[in-house]
Amino acid sequence: MKKKTMAALIGTGMFFSMGVGAFAASNLQPIQAFLNPGLKIQVNGQAFASKEAPITYKNTTYLPLRSMADALDVPVRYNAAQGTVQIGEQTAGVPIADGFSNMYQTKDPDKTVYNGKDYKEVFYDDATGKRESSFMLYPKKKYATLVLQAAAINQDIEKFVVLDSDTRKELKSTAVARGEGLKTITVNISGSNSLYVYGELKDGGKLFIPLTTSYYK
Repeated sequence: MKKKTMAALIGTGMFFSMGVGAFAASNLQPIQAFLNPGLKIQVNGQAFASKEAPITYKNTTYLPLRSMADALDVPVRYNAAQGTVQIGEQTAGVPIADGFSNMYQTKDPDKTVYNGKDYKEVFYDDATGKRESSFMLYPKKKYATLVLQAAAINQDIEKFVVLDSDTRKELKSTAVARGEGLKTITVNISGSNSLYVYGELKDGGKLFIPLTTSYYK
């Protein structure tokens, strides 16, 4: 995350809309604050209409964190179990296997092994003919980075693309050569709700993506 973006988030008091769980309820303290709907907000010089009104408390204005994070394309999450608001990239990755669904998704041991290592769960397109091999991912604006591992089998993949499926913006375009082995592809996905990932496969070509070692951060 850029330092300026982090400064924008931290420099002003902000609040985060969330359900009150057991952890939060046990730590709440009552205060007297004021809604400040008349405050005008600009993001990068442009007027920004927040869904929630700012709050003023003891001469400090608190902006809604969820709305501002969306405006600045910075992921934000609330970990209810830990009672923690997580801003930006996470230290530990979250495997894309969580919630993944595709016809080429498999746990078949005959298909999950690559270069002697069993990845347990993979996307493995071993169909025939020239084709576009694709799948969807749903980061839901929770993550800053996508790290994909991909291998081309039998034939080079000259075009491998990650698109923001809502805006159709191309976030990454690269090639995956069969001689590269398992290639690591890093993509900035800040602000993305859903992604369309595809590779243009030649006849005889196959695409192998381990779902357990490809992850969000």
